[in-house]
Amino acid sequence: MTVQKTTQTPISVAPSQHRDVRTQFGALCYRIVKDRPQILLITSRDTGRWVIPKGWPMNGKTPAQAAACEAHEEAGVEGQVFDHVLGIYSYRKVMTKNTDVTCIVAVFPVKVKRLLTDFPEKDERRRKWFSLNKAADRVNEAELAQIISAFKPQQLRS
Repeated sequence: MTVQKTTQTPISVAPSQHRDVRTQFGALCYRIVKDRPQILLITSRDTGRWVIPKGWPMNGKTPAQAAACEAHEEAGVEGQVFDHVLGIYSYRKVMTKNTDVTCIVAVFPVKVKRLLTDFPEKDERRRKWFSLNKAADRVNEAELAQIISAFKPQQLRS
């Protein structure tokens, strides 16, 4: 696995009554239009805010492969995943009405080759393409916005 060099602010995992910190893997889905990258964001199922596809580790899959699976399930993405961590960010995931966990998400780039019209979560989410700046503005997590803003797909190697 390769880690891309970026300047990132420290991640805050605030101490609280929340005992759990869990790992997730996210997909920064992108395409190039007129020499400019565009980012595919999806809505979360609960609040409708703009997010990237992400999910839990999967048995038998590398972190990058798990991110690609989430991109397929949540956004209908078929594409090329890179084994490069673009960065990490944290957020609070509500598990039940009274519990939540802190999630640390490692983000992997996925070059979108095709968007499917039929995919597992098609009726639960919306998806939309954004420029880097607009995508960074739409997400709630400051660390994720920083990862998106700093994204340079030309630096990726297969």
